[in-house]
Amino acid sequence: QVPLVESGGGLVQTGGSLRLSCTASGRTFSNYSMGWFRQAPGKEREFVAAISRISRSTYYADSVKGRFAISRNNAENMLWLQMNSLKPDDAAVYYCAASPGGRIMSSRAYDYWGQGTQVTVSS
Repeated sequence: QVPLVESGGGLVQTGGSLRLSCTASGRTFSNYSMGWFRQAPGKEREFVAAISRISRSTYYADSVKGRFAISRNNAENMLWLQMNSLKPDDAAVYYCAASPGGRIMSSRAYDYWGQGTQVTVSS
């Protein structure tokens, strides 16, 4: 198992920035591709960003390209999502997740999920 805990959410004004963190437990973090997903009230969970095991590849939803950046440090078992130029449409609960492989832009590829952290963007 890969227990995951997100942090860093909060309230920010439109145009502001937040940095989400995800802390993983255990010694197998580097075996997993990692992703960020988000879910707004009344909407389905959607893909935000993903990163391969050794950070060789990153993937982003079109809606966040150029504004968000995903990164990881396998030695520290840490995953981050830097979010800039935030918009009201970015408001959601953000989840980090771990995938053993496959189509990591799909939530079905992920086996382990954190509890989520709330991001609120005021207009």
